[in-house]
Amino acid sequence: MEEYEQILRAITLAMGAAWASGINLYAALLTLGILGVTGNMVLPPEFQVLQHPLVLTAAGLMFAVEFFADKIPGLDTGWDAIHTFIRIPAGALLAAGAISEVNPDLAVAAAIVGGGIATGSHVTKAGSRVLINASPEPFSNWFASLTEDIAVMVGIWLALAHPYIFLVCFILFLVLMVWLLPRIWGGIKKVFSFFSCLCKGNSPGRDEHPQPPFSP
Repeated sequence: MEEYEQILRAITLAMGAAWASGINLYAALLTLGILGVTGNMVLPPEFQVLQHPLVLTAAGLMFAVEFFADKIPGLDTGWDAIHTFIRIPAGALLAAGAISEVNPDLAVAAAIVGGGIATGSHVTKAGSRVLINASPEPFSNWFASLTEDIAVMVGIWLALAHPYIFLVCFILFLVLMVWLLPRIWGGIKKVFSFFSCLCKGNSPGRDEHPQPPFSP
């Protein structure tokens, strides 16, 4: 039974860390480090480096930078674009590190799956932000960013403390992601089509006026 619990904990930690990395890597690292250094959770050996003061300081500093950058419309999209090359590899590495404690031979497979999970959460976050930024008011952007920050911290804690609850939430997220991604892609195409029409001076016809992508 103890071995089963260890395997379950490793799997949920791998999925949770990969999922969280795709949304806010620095919040995930900071949460893991704080949970470990305060003694609230025992991290696997591969993750105990996150408890080092220098790592905690670096994660905290980058989390502070992302906290503000992620709440400025337009800047958040650029930040997400740059972090495509950071969040996804980090998610793969964290997933591999969580699994290697139980079975090092499965680390490569865990990295592949973790990279896929991080990609899915990252694309969902970044794509939804493009649509939210099409709205002229900033409040929806701030609300989305704060919700993501809280979700990452709570998700990491659930993965470690309540793996069964996390698994249910994770499955619901996957279902929601599969449902959302085609709609996000369709919305993004409308947004770019709208701005492309504006940049061309509405060339199809001077009497026609492009409609905002989300007009009623």
